[in-house]
Amino acid sequence: MAGRINDDDVKAVRDAVPIDAVVSEYLQLRNAGGGNLKGLCPFHDEKSPSFHVSPAKGLYHCFGCQEGGDTVDFVMKIDHLSFAETIERLAAQAGITLRYEEGGYTPGRQQGERTRLVEAHKAAAQYYTEQLESPEAVIARTFLADRGFDQDAAGHFSVGYSPAGWDHLTRFLRGRGFSDKELILSGLSQEGRRGPIDRFRGRLMWPIRDISGEVVGFGARKLRDDDNGPKYLNTPETPLYRKSQVLYGIDLAKKEIAKTNRAVVVEGYTDVMACHLAGITTAIATCGTAFGEGHIKILRRLLMDNSGSEVVFTFDGDAAGQKAALRAFEDDQKFAAETSIAITPGGMDPCDLRLAKGDQAVADLVESRTPLFEFALRHVVSRHNLDTPVGRAAALDEAAPIVARIKNSAIQHESAVQLAGILGILDTQFVVRRVSQLARWARERGRDGGPGQGRPQRREAPSAAEPQRPAPGAGGPALNLRSPAHRVERELLKLALQRPDLVSPAFDAYGADEFTAPPYAVVRQCIEEAGGATTGSADGDFLARVRDAAPDDTVRAIVTELAVEPLHTRRDPDEVYAGVQLVAVRLAAVNQRVMEIRGTLQRLGPRADPEQLTAVQNELWVLQQYGQSLRERGAAAL
Repeated sequence: MAGRINDDDVKAVRDAVPIDAVVSEYLQLRNAGGGNLKGLCPFHDEKSPSFHVSPAKGLYHCFGCQEGGDTVDFVMKIDHLSFAETIERLAAQAGITLRYEEGGYTPGRQQGERTRLVEAHKAAAQYYTEQLESPEAVIARTFLADRGFDQDAAGHFSVGYSPAGWDHLTRFLRGRGFSDKELILSGLSQEGRRGPIDRFRGRLMWPIRDISGEVVGFGARKLRDDDNGPKYLNTPETPLYRKSQVLYGIDLAKKEIAKTNRAVVVEGYTDVMACHLAGITTAIATCGTAFGEGHIKILRRLLMDNSGSEVVFTFDGDAAGQKAALRAFEDDQKFAAETSIAITPGGMDPCDLRLAKGDQAVADLVESRTPLFEFALRHVVSRHNLDTPVGRAAALDEAAPIVARIKNSAIQHESAVQLAGILGILDTQFVVRRVSQLARWARERGRDGGPGQGRPQRREAPSAAEPQRPAPGAGGPALNLRSPAHRVERELLKLALQRPDLVSPAFDAYGADEFTAPPYAVVRQCIEEAGGATTGSADGDFLARVRDAAPDDTVRAIVTELAVEPLHTRRDPDEVYAGVQLVAVRLAAVNQRVMEIRGTLQRLGPRADPEQLTAVQNELWVLQQYGQSLRERGAAAL
């Protein structure tokens, strides 16, 4: 859907849906003290709960895998939805009508239109499912049975049947209150000579669902010889259905894909059914189009750009299958995942294979996969005459870039050696150097803004006990943000975010340079940009503003973590406890400055300019007196 959701509506959705109510739909929560809840993290395996939810702040954070955010972030991650899809789903739950900006939208009209189309498809799917039991649908039930699918299988995938008459579904949906305009717009009906008629007639029907599980279209297979239409007929492009942006079976496969870090791409609806029934529950298929950019985006959201994940393509061994495999290889670099290919034997697709040899044969097919680059390499080399120097040189020119694209450097080197053997080139190191050079050029183009720029890399989750964070905007080793040197700074920032009333207004006078960990200094700056702790004492949007002020996801995650992490006090925090943290951070900053000034005095030496020397000595004296006052009087000296 085009158009930007109104900011006020987004805020209303965030405020209307309690995070604990949403999270509780996915895991059991129990009291963690301090008004927080905890449970086993849904995003990684663990034996003891490290997933904390703060209902008062509307935030969650896992201290095991470092995932965190608000209600919208949680739904986006666990159900693999986009931001807009998440807001729309939560708005529907809360009964909020969304307004859309840009492009001359009438406020609320587009969301209402989409809701109506979704409801029409839901009603149509139910209608088709019920019609599969009708006497007329015996031909559809026979088709399914001949391919090894019983009634339970049909029910699991909501397979249905569209009656052969002209307007059975159209009349049914009219009776449900849908207008002719809505039926035409949805693609369920089409214009006839005397008004709308059914688009699908006398066909076996597969509902096509988006990643959230909503029916957005249908795939229809002809059953009768007198049907002059194509073998497969899909819903046309509609406001709901874009064939380049949907994958059949994704609603059933998404959680297993995310869990196992593997997706299996097959070519048809019955192939998806066969794979799932054979235990390959990560199988999905495109809907009448080639696997492309939109499908890649869906899988990347599920696989989380994890370099240890894998996408397995299954294709027939014929010319069309080889062409499809090579086309898939062209998109290989758009994945962080490894890509593989499984060639079905004897031209059989997974459905035929299951029917002929059983479930285990389908599972074995997927396990027999080979890296997609190997398939592409063999295909390229086969086109050249390797008996001649010219042929070997031409094959090397075409094959070396393929090897250079292999993501794993160790496999890349080994494959370069194998390529030399395949081509019959005795100077193996020449081929290895050629591949390495091409790979280096590709990396440099990526750094300069070329096609490879921003290639996602796998990031291991830091330890729950000692979270390692890079300094924002800086390289070098990661920081241990729970080290003794940073512990007091961490506690003070937690107070500023969780109990700003206890540390204001003193906290707002602290500079970012008083926080020695660079990420903490950036968090301090975010608090200032959000209006300071003083405003946070009476402002329910304070935390949201701090998170919005974060310059990147790393800092935003730290803010969330600090806002949810329990304070290190067994009693309820009070002004005395807050004062101890304020003094400790200020005193550390004063001591640090004293050390710096002493170093300056040593460098100046006895021949220093008297005026400069006096100024430095005066600053040192003032700081020493202030430090002594902090040690003796505590928070009263701030």
